[in-house]
Amino acid sequence: MRYAILLAYDGTDYGGWQIQKNSITVQEKLEEACEKVFGKKTTVTASGRTDSGVHAAGQVCHFDAETTIPAEKIADVLNRFLPPDIAVLASSVAPENFDANRSAKRKTYCYKFYLSERRNPLKDRYSVWVKNPLDIAKLRHISGSFVGKHDFKAYCKSGSQVKTTVREVFSVEVDVKESFLSKEIEISICGGGFLYNMVRTVAGTMINYAEGSLSEEEIIRSLRECDREAVGRTMPAKGLTLEKVEYGIPLFK
Repeated sequence: MRYAILLAYDGTDYGGWQIQKNSITVQEKLEEACEKVFGKKTTVTASGRTDSGVHAAGQVCHFDAETTIPAEKIADVLNRFLPPDIAVLASSVAPENFDANRSAKRKTYCYKFYLSERRNPLKDRYSVWVKNPLDIAKLRHISGSFVGKHDFKAYCKSGSQVKTTVREVFSVEVDVKESFLSKEIEISICGGGFLYNMVRTVAGTMINYAEGSLSEEEIIRSLRECDREAVGRTMPAKGLTLEKVEYGIPLFK
């Protein structure tokens, strides 16, 4: 039987999603929990790999298992064997041919940062401090440049092994919340798929433009000519969260 789970995790202390030799990963912890629950080694497939330090509020995974545990209760049983910074939010029976990775239609990531004269340690785990003055109107204006189908080669970490660097972005939204002595800003990017470091570099490029260190012409050139020199900085991983993955079908009640 194939099952789907909705997963949330704080990525601070993990080397990303995918199992690797030299660091503890989210996949490793989840597969260890599955082995304890189902009594055999279980491979868990996620909608996509999140990098070291990146968080997830709505990661979707699938696995195959034979169990008498009701599908909706699998979340509770798995959570008994997971560390406090990883939790299964929901579980269900998945369609037989469902693949958490290949079946995904849309993914939404959110990059969070805050504008403040001084760093706030209570915000630092899930967002990034930006001290420089920043024009919110310019941040919103440039967001439209990334919408549509573009070659994002300049926004991908060099050496990445992918067949194509063309990706389609459906929307880029900027939300601003005023709080005591600071502004909390969220850049939400929805697309069909993303390259390695792409969202963090798009966010950094938008921020550089809003600070005045990049021009709109440079950003347009980075997309038209894949000019890496016209791209802004890659923002730290801790500000990035995978918010949700959509499949065009209801997976969880």
